[in-house]
Amino acid sequence: MRIESPFHEGELLVQQRVGEEIAAQQNGQIIGDTILKGALKLIEQQPMVVLGSVDAQQNVWASILFGLPGFIKPVDPQAIAFDLTQAIINPHDPFWANIQAENQIGMLVIELAHRRRLRINGAIVQVTNNQFHLNVIESYPNCPKYIQRRQLIPNFDLTAVKQCSAPQLGQSLTLPQQHWIASADTLFVASNYPHRGVDISHRGGNPGFVQILDERSLRIPDYAGNSMFNTLGNLMINPLAGLVFLDFERSRTLQLTGKTTIQWNLDESPDLTGGTHRYWDFAIEQWLETDLPQVLQWEFLDYSPHNPT
Repeated sequence: MRIESPFHEGELLVQQRVGEEIAAQQNGQIIGDTILKGALKLIEQQPMVVLGSVDAQQNVWASILFGLPGFIKPVDPQAIAFDLTQAIINPHDPFWANIQAENQIGMLVIELAHRRRLRINGAIVQVTNNQFHLNVIESYPNCPKYIQRRQLIPNFDLTAVKQCSAPQLGQSLTLPQQHWIASADTLFVASNYPHRGVDISHRGGNPGFVQILDERSLRIPDYAGNSMFNTLGNLMINPLAGLVFLDFERSRTLQLTGKTTIQWNLDESPDLTGGTHRYWDFAIEQWLETDLPQVLQWEFLDYSPHNPT
């Protein structure tokens, strides 16, 4: 069912500031409190889901969970079941402790190979060692812009997977991590509006679209999107955010938590933002780097034709 007032004051402030209120109201009609019928099968087919959560200190984290297709399955249009016996669990990921403190999470179902994505925000219930359920609060599809097509090589063998090793931790990026980020074409960002919950979103561009300002700060361009400004709207009210980078070649993740600052009209080349002149800077508070099982292997297909050059 459609949500009559889908936007909070942060989203409305951004929409008004950039003059996209009308487009936002039109596009916001897709936001509902149930999963669209056509998206139910999409969820069940996925071997990967991206999750946003908040820890006990209100720091925001972005995480990636892998499993055999079917490990996430809609129970009905308002609930999703997670079968953790069919997933690759990293017990050191902050996500597992976070959901004990705060049950609201953001969820992004993204099929990179076909540039399809679905956002679901909700509350976790019925947590056990082997499963949990997510009750849907809001759900809507996103456009395919800026997604680089990749295919996860199918039929990976979970029986060969050993438990993930403990992550490396730090506060300042190492030089190898800076090179990793500087060559990345994909990241995921989690944000949190205190009264509406956590949201997780995709950001993509050609390699180099994320700028390294120094060993503890990044600059990310804000390309033209669906005019709803869910992420920027959250950051207007609560600047805390989490990022996760997935190294598709070396099978590892880099999770960052920190604080953002929106840059509305930087005097830089419009080519870097596709003409918006908008960025957001990310000040790193902490990072976690984790090696993933080598059974997860990706084939690169092509870059998005929408990426600014």
